Amino acid sequence: MLSRRSFIQGTLAAGASAWALGGSAQPASDARPPNVLFIISDDQAWSDYGFMGHPYIATPRLDRLAHESLCYTRGYASAPLCCPALGTMATGLHPHQTGITCNDPIPVTDNIWEFTPERLAMREEIISVIDRTPTLPRLLGERGGVSMQTGKWWLGHHRRGGFTHGMTHGDPDRGGRHGDAGLTIGREGLEPIASFLDEAGDTPFFLWYAPFLPHAPHTPPDRLLQKYLAFTDSEPVAKYWAMCEWFDETCGELLDLLEDRGVADNTLVVYASDNGWIQHPAQANVFAPRSKQTHYEGGIRTPIMVRWPGRIEPALDTITPVSIIDMVPTALAAWGIAPTADMQGVDLTDRAATAARGGVCGARYAHTARDNHDPIANLDALWTVQGDWKLITPAGSQSALETGVELFHVKSDPYELNNLAADCPEQLAALMDALRGWWPEAAQTADR
Repeated sequence: MLSRRSFIQGTLAAGASAWALGGSAQPASDARPPNVLFIISDDQAWSDYGFMGHPYIATPRLDRLAHESLCYTRGYASAPLCCPALGTMATGLHPHQTGITCNDPIPVTDNIWEFTPERLAMREEIISVIDRTPTLPRLLGERGGVSMQTGKWWLGHHRRGGFTHGMTHGDPDRGGRHGDAGLTIGREGLEPIASFLDEAGDTPFFLWYAPFLPHAPHTPPDRLLQKYLAFTDSEPVAKYWAMCEWFDETCGELLDLLEDRGVADNTLVVYASDNGWIQHPAQANVFAPRSKQTHYEGGIRTPIMVRWPGRIEPALDTITPVSIIDMVPTALAAWGIAPTADMQGVDLTDRAATAARGGVCGARYAHTARDNHDPIANLDALWTVQGDWKLITPAGSQSALETGVELFHVKSDPYELNNLAADCPEQLAALMDALRGWWPEAAQTADR
């Protein structure tokens, strides 16, 4: 039997030759801008899809979406932590630009999960940046669009992010932290989305679908759990695999809602995951090393897809590194809106721009803040992917890393088994220069 690694590499190689290497959005033939749908997976590894070559996980609806899309298999999250990453998806900015670099503020007791009034006030200070940031729903709303938030949302009430409609109230007295009522979407059906689509009618809309899937707790339907127990002796792994297929089913239901209402052909669909997850084989709802909250491929890599039927030519790109910082500029470009001066991303449909950039950068931050207002204080590592190479370097004023500088040729070594930092000084220097050019202040802490 082929190993999982060989299976994935072989599938991607075959896919590259079978898929057209086209792309680029075609000009709209009418004045109405497209609807925009962000589908955001929550805690799913880059390899855990049928179209990415997983030997067991079935994702037929996302496989179909990938084949209908300009699909980049080498996409990256801005950070391997959900609140900062989702902040990027809403604003098009890196976490250090918004200041949203943690999931939770500094603890004031020994229990990091205890939220005293003092700590809630700290959290409010962090959230308040979204009130004055030009988010995607806010920018589209200025042009007459309506918007709907569902699922994960860390930044208070949905209206604070510029959404006209939404599920998350963000009230800490009612359990508001990272989505509250919004976390039922997908797990308990899609009725709020169906109602929103009916209400939107002919008005261009932006829909944020960020369900709590396949995120723990891993509680899949039994029919799916039994299916995957036949493929592994690990029940925790079977549950996670089943959650991936359950998430895929909800994506299919969502895309069918667009088809049923006749709006699919004029909807720009953008797909990515907020961060990765590798299931621990012996502990339920626990991630394994080198996945979630880490800067390794298992923590930050994700396929990124963009679909707009008749306007974006489907293509498979297995070469170009791209980032979730590109999602907002891509949506804005479809509406004919220029990105703000602070946005560092590019339009994903502009293949020349993604290729010319050469690579992407990101950071790893502490889950719980060390300083509520200083991104460098919360920084553990910087990373960059330039072409086929990836550099990881400890950084920050209080680095929690035990490893040193790591350099990987991720095209040939996607599981980062061979650290080439001591063997390839020229590549090491070039990638370090890329980090210095991206975030000079943070790169200085890595130079020490």
